[in-house]
Amino acid sequence: MRKTLPFLLTSALLASTAAHAQNPLFTDVFTADPAAMVDGDTVYLYTGHDEAPNNNVFFEMHDWLAFSTKDMKTWTPHGPILKAIDFKWATGQAWAAHMIKRNDKYYFFVTVRHDDTHPGFAIGVAVADSPLGPFKDAIGHALLTNDMTTQTPNDWDDIDPAIFIDDDGQAYMFFGNLVPKYVKLKDNMTELDGDIKVVDLKNYTEASWVHKHGDNYYYSYACEFPEKICYAMSKNVNGPWEYKGILNEIAGNSETNHQSIIDFKGQSYFIYHTGAVPPQNGQESGGRFRRSVAVDELHYNEDGTIKRIIMTTEGIQ
Repeated sequence: MRKTLPFLLTSALLASTAAHAQNPLFTDVFTADPAAMVDGDTVYLYTGHDEAPNNNVFFEMHDWLAFSTKDMKTWTPHGPILKAIDFKWATGQAWAAHMIKRNDKYYFFVTVRHDDTHPGFAIGVAVADSPLGPFKDAIGHALLTNDMTTQTPNDWDDIDPAIFIDDDGQAYMFFGNLVPKYVKLKDNMTELDGDIKVVDLKNYTEASWVHKHGDNYYYSYACEFPEKICYAMSKNVNGPWEYKGILNEIAGNSETNHQSIIDFKGQSYFIYHTGAVPPQNGQESGGRFRRSVAVDELHYNEDGTIKRIIMTTEGIQ
């Protein structure tokens, strides 16, 4: 029988104590919306930080956390690397983000709520010389604001940035809620390069992630609600995308899901969040607004399609 081994850390040890293989990865802090980046012999994992006092309120998220590993089993926490209010034009809400390295710089694309000059959620970009910062607002204003798209009346339809750099060096930003969208980025990674385009995907909700494996491009995303993870394939990053089905089922005690897919040292990994942290020290358990990141192996079939993810409590052994 699979069991989760509780691993408790005090806040005083947060920056220096490693967490070992288990799912969820971290039980001392609530983490969500994982975005993983491979940099040399290290995987850096960036997450949102759920701080809701219980599961009957709403998302309370103020900053982004960072963790690192060299073996996918032992994780070192590095604490918060950036706050939503570090963007002078933002009012808060540190929602899903994505880190990418280019030209020895690290660009952190984030979802935040804009102030009243551009009401609604927006995407900003911070930059640093190190994957752990310190980060600063790269351009002093939002890269993309809610008034730049009109496909839905929602003010949160421009969220969850996912950055992909193709083999020819062209960078793209995929994003959206209910309507999937993408746009080219200029080489400086801080300017849009052309029109925003809509992607034709089945049952799309949010949480875009694009990666390439072999000759195939993969677009994974949260689908329907409560959210599963679905995916589509293409031979071109611009599509068309062929729907391939469900990749990951509803992730236990959480209505949302959000994924990263990476290759590291010859193995592929699927990183996602659940609400599976049990009650501890008299505190309420994890759940819809108190999520936690987990990781399991990802495997491809001979035809390039992806095998259904098997979620485990042991994690990577």
